[in-house]
Formats: sequence, structure tokens, C-alpha cells
Amino acid sequence: MSETFSTIDFNKSADGLVPAIIQDVNTGKVLMLGYMNAEALDVTKQQGTVTFFSRSKRRLWTKGETSGNFLFVNDIAADCDGDTVLIKATPAGPVCHTGADTCFGEKNSQPEIADTRAGEAAFLNYLQKDVIRERKLNPSDASYTSSLFKKGINKIAQKVGEEAVEVVIESKDNDDDLFKNEVSDLLFHLLVLLEQKNIDLDEVIDVLRSRHQ
Repeated sequence: MSETFSTIDFNKSADGLVPAIIQDVNTGKVLMLGYMNAEALDVTKQQGTVTFFSRSKRRLWTKGETSGNFLFVNDIAADCDGDTVLIKATPAGPVCHTGADTCFGEKNSQPEIADTRAGEAAFLNYLQKDVIRERKLNPSDASYTSSLFKKGINKIAQKVGEEAVEVVIESKDNDDDLFKNEVSDLLFHLLVLLEQKNIDLDEVIDVLRSRHQ
């Protein structure tokens, strides 16, 4: 992931917010528009998932925190005046709260995924081979995933363990949304670990298939 600007001038607006345009890195479709303050942009860079500042909730809001339809960051850029952010991202599902692909009512299909889909599990293959692998091969300081690869297998394995513990903790409560988010975090970091080990998810699926024939 590349970052083609050095700074955003958040002081241009009285509320410290700048518009953030989200574009699908694969299809080029504009998915949605949100607003970011400096903290939201920092969190977006660190975690690798798009985080806005919600003007209605008056707090940071990570897209997908309740639905699981996260926006995984590929590139961050700014306009020539440094007061608008453009983020190219990979959506984990429909972006609009209505269930539509985009907030503008447009269809946003990815034929290369849909043509080979054998259920939603195909997205996990796509996430490892097209998103996570890209961040391993083309590292960027603005990518959370790249930072994991930079720290090495011990840190990645540690994160898998931490996320597994979080899943166990949340499973004992009755908040299904939090539980699903923790499971999503665990799956993501497990895919990073597989990629670090140069093992495709398909190989793990083959092992599972051999056990249940």
C-alpha cells in the first residue's frame, strides 16, 4: 500500500473533519463518503480498516464494526489541497446500511471472485491471496498488515493467540456482534499467519476435507 501525501490539513474546517472518499481498489467504484478527523485517519492507518468520525454518534466509527463488512485499506491519498482523503479499499461485503453494494445504489461486482465462488468461504481465499499477500509483497508503513509481516512470525503468532483469547472471552457473553467481530479478527490474523508460513488456505481445507470423506 502506498501513501501519496505527507499531511492532511484538518484545520481547514472548524470541526476538524475532512471528507473521505472510499473507492473499491478492484472495480474502481466509489463505495461511500465519510468524514475523518486526525485520530480516525491514524486508526485507519494502524489497523488497516477504514475508520471514520461519526458526526451523529460523535465518536470514532469503524466501518463494519457491527455488520462485519469491513473496508480493508489498500492505498491512501489526498487531493492537491490536502483537505480530502481518497482511500482505495477492499470491501468485505455490501457497504451501504441498506444492504446495497454502494451508498449510491450501484452494483459493485467482482467477476473474478463471483465466477469461482463456492460459497462465502471463497472470500477468505481472496483475502489471503489478493489482499494480505499484496501487503506482504509490497509493504507500506501505512499498512497494519505490512507492519505484522515486518515484525515477523513471533509477533504474528502472538496476535493469533491474543485474538483467540478475545474470542473465548466474548463467547461467554451475550453480545453476538462483539463475538462476530472477535471471530473476524481471529480469522484475519490466522490468514496472515498462514501467509507468513507460505501455506494457502486451500491446503488447510484439503486437510479438513480428507478428515470428513
